[in-house]
Amino acid sequence: MPESKSKSLDQLTAVELVERLKSDPEKAKFSYDPKTLESITNKCTRAGFKTVVRMVVSSTSKEVADMHLTNLKGVFSQFSSDQNSFTGTKHLIKRLFMIDFIYRYFPILDIPRFAQTSILSSEELATLFHFPNKSVETPNIRWLNAKRAPASSKIPTSGMFLGNSRYRGVVRPVFLGKDDRRRHVYSIGKTGVGKSELLSSMILQDIRNGEGVCFIDPHDTIEKILPRIPPERAEDVIYFDPSDTERPMGLNMLEAKTEEQKHFVATSIVGLMYKLYDPMKTGIIGPRFEHAVRNAMLTVMCEPGSTFVEIVRVLTDSSFVQQLLPKVQDPIIRRYWTDQIAQTADFHKSEVLDYIVSKFGRFVTNKLMRNIIGQSKSSFDFRKVMDDRKILLINLAKGKIGEENSNFLGLILVPKILIAAMSRQDTPEDNRRDFYMYVDEFQNFATPDFAQILSEARKYRLNLTVANQFIGQMEEEVKNAIFGNVGTLATFRVGVTDANYLQHEFAPIFNESDLINVERYNAYVKTVVNNEPIPPFSVDMTRDIEAERKAANPKVAQALIQLSRLKYGRPRELVEAEIALRAKL
Repeated sequence: MPESKSKSLDQLTAVELVERLKSDPEKAKFSYDPKTLESITNKCTRAGFKTVVRMVVSSTSKEVADMHLTNLKGVFSQFSSDQNSFTGTKHLIKRLFMIDFIYRYFPILDIPRFAQTSILSSEELATLFHFPNKSVETPNIRWLNAKRAPASSKIPTSGMFLGNSRYRGVVRPVFLGKDDRRRHVYSIGKTGVGKSELLSSMILQDIRNGEGVCFIDPHDTIEKILPRIPPERAEDVIYFDPSDTERPMGLNMLEAKTEEQKHFVATSIVGLMYKLYDPMKTGIIGPRFEHAVRNAMLTVMCEPGSTFVEIVRVLTDSSFVQQLLPKVQDPIIRRYWTDQIAQTADFHKSEVLDYIVSKFGRFVTNKLMRNIIGQSKSSFDFRKVMDDRKILLINLAKGKIGEENSNFLGLILVPKILIAAMSRQDTPEDNRRDFYMYVDEFQNFATPDFAQILSEARKYRLNLTVANQFIGQMEEEVKNAIFGNVGTLATFRVGVTDANYLQHEFAPIFNESDLINVERYNAYVKTVVNNEPIPPFSVDMTRDIEAERKAANPKVAQALIQLSRLKYGRPRELVEAEIALRAKL
């Protein structure tokens, strides 16, 4: 067996040293406390760290400073025990002490009687000082639920104000440049997190800057915007409220000046029918339906001023078809009626045409809708609205006109705006004025035309800003257009499914947990500057809502509504009489 090596005195622990002394009767002439010995042993078994605890107090007077210093020193009394305690020592050389304090130097002169250092074990250090965390309740600490990140230095210093970038005490305003806004803005987030407030802030900035604006609103945000519109822009406001039955505004879907526009209108209405009746493409709306509707619409549009009312009539009144056929220039459309429909048995003809009429009849029989879409001339020209920088506010509040009518009107308006934008082809690109279109809850109006706006409308200076609550509300084609073409993405708090999808857009700065827990009226923004992507950052969009309410003037809102009604609306009796005359009712 190998011989055991004996330890030297400096290698012995406190317990071993005491036990050895006890075994020697001549040296065991002392007493000791076992608890004290155990505490010493416990400290010696852990790693020791040379530690400096310094205290500096600054105050208006020496007495107050001494009081605060005494209170601070008193805090350390809670760590005292029978074996260990902190004692205060005053530094003799103040200048040297402040240098050590500022630069965190260990003292050069460590005189035993005035020692500035202590040997603390890892357990004592953890008890004395630890960073707060969520598992350790610490009062007066505000926890961040989600990370923040600073805005890039490339962000412009003027333009559309979004909010403030707050990071480590530095506050910096965040703007979007005009050229970057032409690549569209998409906002997503749960209900009540600040999407509509962001839209209203952007709209009011555009109005004050003299820009042309269109806002399609299915909620009541417009009612908050109207009282804050500057009086000097009153003449530019067009307030389209379908619930105003006394002076309804006209909105003729079939207005078209060229053959290309006629076919575009027909395609848009077919897309509208898919959105309303067959969003999942199950076959309710199919090629046969499309064929009949296209021919009916193109036949009716040969007569200027025709509306949805005439579409229903041409499908049910053969004598009306005979009146229109001489005006139809396209031989293929004419042969549809003279060959295909004429050779179809009356039973099959009525079966097919009645099925088609039923899809249009729901809006023609509704008096509120008929007085709007049945007027042969629209109350305003969308092209002039864009070119003259008008303010078009479209109130599609579902509480006033119903969800069905709200969605239908929205689906009508989007393609009409796109047609007006594309008609700018006759104007050089540099002469086209920017027009800003805002759509809240846009998934209700998102036909394939929306994807076309996102991909092509930039060159026509139609700049889109849209918002909705979650990605699943969008069709696949529209979703791909959004994330493939949108230049600025503002993400408020979202659900787990959307956070999983969006985290790839904001990686590596923000993760899924951040997107789920971001605070109200705060958002993560991913944008481009001069068409170059920059790292995502956080934006605080909180505003003084109380001050804005005080600045609002309800009388201005009422005046704007009345002025718009008188300029663009028509008396209900006159509208109904004209529709009855044209429909031969």
